Amino acid sequence: MTHPVLLDVDTGIDDAMAILFAVAHPDIEVLAITCVAGNTSLENVVANTLKVLDIADAPAIPVAAGSRRPLIEPARSSHVHGVDGLGDLGLPVSERTPDPRHAIDLMRDTLLAATEPVTIVALAPQTNIALLLRQYPDVVPHIARILFMGGSASGGNATPVAEFNVWHDPEAAAIVLDSGAPAFMYGLDVFNQVVIAESDADALAASGTASGRLTAALLHSQMADPEEEQATDAAGPVYGGHIGDAGALCALVDPEALRIGRHPVRIELAGVGRGQTIVDRRRRVGEDVHHGGGGEAAVIDVALDVDAARYARLFLDTIARLP
Repeated sequence: MTHPVLLDVDTGIDDAMAILFAVAHPDIEVLAITCVAGNTSLENVVANTLKVLDIADAPAIPVAAGSRRPLIEPARSSHVHGVDGLGDLGLPVSERTPDPRHAIDLMRDTLLAATEPVTIVALAPQTNIALLLRQYPDVVPHIARILFMGGSASGGNATPVAEFNVWHDPEAAAIVLDSGAPAFMYGLDVFNQVVIAESDADALAASGTASGRLTAALLHSQMADPEEEQATDAAGPVYGGHIGDAGALCALVDPEALRIGRHPVRIELAGVGRGQTIVDRRRRVGEDVHHGGGGEAAVIDVALDVDAARYARLFLDTIARLP
């Protein structure tokens, strides 16, 4: 089964691996890629995306720039992706030209032109998607679902309770959940589990392919905190190895490797919990409902656990298809 997809990215280290995976997998057809500020500035995101497409020897996929900042907050780049957002690997500048359309117009045109509903794979703050759904609500029937890397049914990383993508623009995430479009949450509960062994990363580095070398470098520089970056053992810097956002693409083509629950989910928009995805996993009605509280929440599919070894193998086998 071929999945037509629209990727929405803030291309940092793990978005780059997700793009490589999406281009390589035979069951994924990337129709377009839209860019949003998140891990790094919008300018860096566009440049990084084009560079990764070059390394993958990808066809001429349209890439468009979108939102420079969240709906309300200022842009707040992540500190873990380096100055350029791509681990400061020094990749050559691409000769590809970005699409002149704004991201939300490219999204709309792509969705309406497709011969079947398209999956939006959101690997970034959901600012572009929220604006799309507010500006062009007529596109909802053309969306198969919005598969987003974001949120958590447990703890957070940007704050103790909030995951970065949702924390960066919680209003946008709330708009997307409330839009009526089918949604699937691939959050930190599974994101943190899928790790590539260092020996496999070293094999990619020695593979002789440009994509293999890039993937290995990304795995080695993977989202390390500055303190961890300087920690060393006998072999050198501590290895990371998380495929991160690429796991959401694994979920697209191999959902059977996940334990999935269908739960009400809402976004906390105020206070110390701002950006938290509140996943209601209760099996019976709570006191909040009995006493007139609770309110409505979107009921969506939530990934709760993963066969991490299976996704690691899927990732490696797919990257091996690239030049």
